[in-house]
Amino acid sequence: MNAAVDSFVEEATDILDGLEKILLELEADPTNTGTVDAVFRALHTLKGSGAMFGFASLARFTHPFENAYEQIREGTAKVTPEIIQLSLASRDHLQRIIAKGPDAENSDIQDPTSLKLVEKIDVLIADQTTRNKSTGAIRAHSTQSQRFLITFKPHESDMRNGMRPDLLLAELEGLGEAHVTCSAAGVPPLRELDPTVCHFCWTIELTTSAGRDAIDEVFIFASDSAVTVTPLAPDTIDMAISQPAPGMERNAIGSGRMLKSDENLTAAPPKSDSVRVQAHRLDELMDQLGELVITQARLNRISADLDDTSLAETTEEIERLVTGLRDATLSIRMLPIELVFGKFRRVARDLSAELGKHVQLLTRGGETEVDKNVIDSLTEPLVHIIRNSIDHGVEAPDARLSADKPERATIVMQARQSGGEVLISVSDDGAGLNAEAIRQRAVSRKLIDEDQEVTDEQLHQLIFEPGFSTAEAVSSVSGRGVGMDAVRRVIDDLRGTVEVKSQPGRGTEVTLRLPLTLAIIDGLLVRVGNNPFVMPLSTVEECVELPPDETARQSGRSILRIRNKLVPFLRLDTLFGFERVENDDRRVVITSVDGRRLGFVVDEVIGQHQTVIKPLSVYHRGIEGLAGSTILGDGSVALILDAAAIVKRAQAAVRTAA
Repeated sequence: MNAAVDSFVEEATDILDGLEKILLELEADPTNTGTVDAVFRALHTLKGSGAMFGFASLARFTHPFENAYEQIREGTAKVTPEIIQLSLASRDHLQRIIAKGPDAENSDIQDPTSLKLVEKIDVLIADQTTRNKSTGAIRAHSTQSQRFLITFKPHESDMRNGMRPDLLLAELEGLGEAHVTCSAAGVPPLRELDPTVCHFCWTIELTTSAGRDAIDEVFIFASDSAVTVTPLAPDTIDMAISQPAPGMERNAIGSGRMLKSDENLTAAPPKSDSVRVQAHRLDELMDQLGELVITQARLNRISADLDDTSLAETTEEIERLVTGLRDATLSIRMLPIELVFGKFRRVARDLSAELGKHVQLLTRGGETEVDKNVIDSLTEPLVHIIRNSIDHGVEAPDARLSADKPERATIVMQARQSGGEVLISVSDDGAGLNAEAIRQRAVSRKLIDEDQEVTDEQLHQLIFEPGFSTAEAVSSVSGRGVGMDAVRRVIDDLRGTVEVKSQPGRGTEVTLRLPLTLAIIDGLLVRVGNNPFVMPLSTVEECVELPPDETARQSGRSILRIRNKLVPFLRLDTLFGFERVENDDRRVVITSVDGRRLGFVVDEVIGQHQTVIKPLSVYHRGIEGLAGSTILGDGSVALILDAAAIVKRAQAAVRTAA
């Protein structure tokens, strides 16, 4: 049963995440009947399944909110900002109820928070109903009762998954007048009895005004083959039970269900198109795959040394299979970044209301896929960025109007893929960063000298220093100088970078550059001096020869002309301080960094290499320009180069020299 409860908790969490998104959409369009129906279905599903798995308090708390949205569906009430706010608070309370786990046996105690929220929703709906009756605004709707014949025989898997037929029957009785008959004809002899299978079958005559949809929602978690619902005319139910129609026969277990003689009595339950996998198992699979890739590289090297045709063919086939397995496994770990974006609509809504500002959050590129481990780490830094944007960046409504800006500010979260990176930006149309205030604060903290010349880009990076803040007072939202420091710490752990662009009076844009995956990449193996390096293949455009005149050049501008276009290049041996090896056959690896082409001079291009990313040792973590390490086929270690970081390192060296 524990496994079934865990499965319910996961599914309920997904429903609550979706419910928050639906409620925010309903707030933007209160008259959308489709969205109202979606809210009602989510609440009904939580109520029914919660009672089934022992969360009785959840079912009791959800019931009045389900009734409220039923009245909204029928037109006796309407969506208001107060109802949305109360619904969001109730959604948060449902999350807390689920986190506590199933209720104690025979527990009917309801906590004060639940009672208070239920009382508020009852008052809001009652007030609306009273007003609607006084103005004649109640929409007429049919209350004509219908009769249904329902046969219910749980499938074997239903009971093992935690279904409780008694709770489902009780919910049916709540829809109207129900006459329930139980058949034990299908119970086998004791020696053949399986205690995990329900052998009973129920026949229910239900008279209700709720309609067929309400009955279907009661059995939403039951197998399709377990339930049959037949609408009946007022005087046909007795005949339907006692007199099978021609060509029909009773179910062998005596349920009274009508079946064609050739119908399969043991129809399999519908198959699911997805399966839940625990995250640690996926990580274990990725670790094992990484070791397989390394072993396959060793096999390639052994095959090349032995020069055996049969071994070479087998090695190529294994490499093809490993590559396919790698791509399939990585695709499993890739998730749309909308999973993260969806969480921040509520953050922006609540925070803007708390600060008395009008802010709309727009998201773009939510379909961009990123490694699951990257997504799991993004929530904290993005929350800090959005909170700072709303608190410090966005002006108060009167200040925006005086600056000829719309009263409602706009924050845009956008994701896009660029080569082997994903770029996530958060931009606002607020006041921008105050460069002078940042400079004064940096001088007071002795981060820079008072007469030191610092570019705007360098000043903007200072906001990520621990404890750095220009706020005059500490609020409940920000001002302690820990938020942006946490952003950089998380992004550094993900081997990413943070960029800040700001224009006074026009807003600020913070961009996070992150790798698509933290596990395995396609790389280009090169040699600089006697040292092997790997460059991410996603950033490599081409490889060209280094002209002899450039090889002999000791100083001056390092620029190549490639197809009538000038491309600057860097010498990696000089940059890393390696002893230069005499080599007239050097290559330049042309990469694309931030949309600009840049070349890296290497002594040899060895070839493509499947790179399993390993963390750097404690001696290399502080070296700018290294993104990780990998193990080669001969057991040696190669460092993975970070092209963007190398460019920044070179630019810093030039500025220092100047």
